[in-house]
Amino acid sequence: MKQVLVTGANGQLGRCIALASKQFPKVTFHFLDRQQLDITNNGEILEVFKKNTFDYCINAAAYTNVEQAEKEEELAFGVNAEGVKYLSQACQTFGVVLLHISTDYVFDGKKSEPYNELDATNPINVYGTSKLAGELAVIENCERYFIFRTSWLYSQFGHNFLNTIIKKASEGASLTITTEQTGTPTNANDLAEMLLHIITSESEAYGLYHFSNKGKATWYDFAEAILEFTQQIDTVKLAKTDHYRTFAARPKNSVLELIKFKTKFNIEMFNWKVSLKDTVKYIKNH
Repeated sequence: MKQVLVTGANGQLGRCIALASKQFPKVTFHFLDRQQLDITNNGEILEVFKKNTFDYCINAAAYTNVEQAEKEEELAFGVNAEGVKYLSQACQTFGVVLLHISTDYVFDGKKSEPYNELDATNPINVYGTSKLAGELAVIENCERYFIFRTSWLYSQFGHNFLNTIIKKASEGASLTITTEQTGTPTNANDLAEMLLHIITSESEAYGLYHFSNKGKATWYDFAEAILEFTQQIDTVKLAKTDHYRTFAARPKNSVLELIKFKTKFNIEMFNWKVSLKDTVKYIKNH
């Protein structure tokens, strides 16, 4: 029976993996949250790896607050780079395959077409820079790894754009949403299921990949679709702006090209609106 360590178990992706894991009864999962395993503590990592025999490690631990990272650079790099280095080294030492999640924010957004894996990285904020450092740490320290860059993650769990829009709409707030950035809203449930399929298929197609839902949208498009699917589109005042002031600079275009992933893996990828509709339905039913 495969043994899988999942770090960051209480985060959005960790919780989606826990939900998806019920479909994989032949896999034993070890879900550890930050209190049980702080990946910035190398001693804790080594202790966990010595006590257990893992086949795979999914690193769902990350510092993801893009705005706050500008003020907490050391903390962001601690989790997204230094912690990833420790985890990569442990995976290499103990013969564990690492599945690591990165971001579209490693790009500067100046390209008009979707970004592929060979495009030059040039992050324009602390979060993106720290995540790129994490990618390099994996590549330098671990031979058997998958790095999946993804974009605009949301789900029914935690603090994310979907839940924020639903909450504000229910409070009757007026919403002004930017059209300045284009990317792909990606369902963390789809990402979780993909990761588990990679593990159960025992793929050895190691390397760097882009994974997101299909299609593209602005944040305004995303908000409009959420309100449409929650049947609040007629009751909430929604406006668009092409200038939205944020503390952190953000790439204007961060759509990811998915050709390499599609070529290597026989895994169905859903349009972002189809996936969003499913999750809104899940929220309504629960």
